Amino acid sequence: MLVREVMSSPAITVRRTDPVRQAIRELHGHGITAAPVVDDADRLVGVVSELDLLRGEFEPDPRASVRPVDPSAEPPPRQVMEIMTRQVVTVTETTDVTAAIDLMVGKRIKSLPVVQGERVVGMVSRRDLLAMLARPDEQLRQDVIAALREHYPFGPSWDVAVRDGVAQLSGPPHQHADHIADVLARTVPGIVRVRHLR
Repeated sequence: MLVREVMSSPAITVRRTDPVRQAIRELHGHGITAAPVVDDADRLVGVVSELDLLRGEFEPDPRASVRPVDPSAEPPPRQVMEIMTRQVVTVTETTDVTAAIDLMVGKRIKSLPVVQGERVVGMVSRRDLLAMLARPDEQLRQDVIAALREHYPFGPSWDVAVRDGVAQLSGPPHQHADHIADVLARTVPGIVRVRHLR
C-alpha cells in the first residue's frame, strides 16, 4: 500500500514567520500533532510539533527556582522559525506504507510530510494509519469487490471475504489473474495481506 492511499491532503501548514501562538491555534484547531513549515514560496523548510510549540511558548516560572530571574535573559522564541525542527524526515506519495511506519518508529515521530520535490502535498500520521486499520471488514470486502470489478472487469470471478484486514480470494487458480487480483486488493486502504483459498 502506498502513502498516497492513506495520507491526509492537503496538509495543514504553517509559515516560518507565523507567531508561535498562531501555530498553536492551528494545530489545536485541526486536532493535529505537527505541521510542515513552509517559506514564502511554499517550499518545505521544517516541521513544528506540539512539543516545539510548548517549549517555545512557556518560559520557566520564577517560583520554581530559588535563584532570582535574570532580567537580561532572552525572551522565549516568538516565531515558528525559531523553534521548528529543520532536519525534516519526509516521504513521497509512492513510498510504501511499511517504509513510512519504519521511519516513524525509528525516528520516534508521529507524522511525516509527504512531498513532491520541495512542495508539501500531504501529511501521513499514525492516526491516518490507525484509521485505515479500523475500517470494518465488510466495508473492506465491498471495496475489494469494487476494485476488482472496476479495474479487471474481464478477469475471473472471485469470492471475496475479509477477516481482520486480510482479503481471502477463492476461485479457479490462474497465476497471472491471481497476481493482478493481489495488486488490486492491496490498493484498498486497510487490506494488509491477500490470501488465495482453493
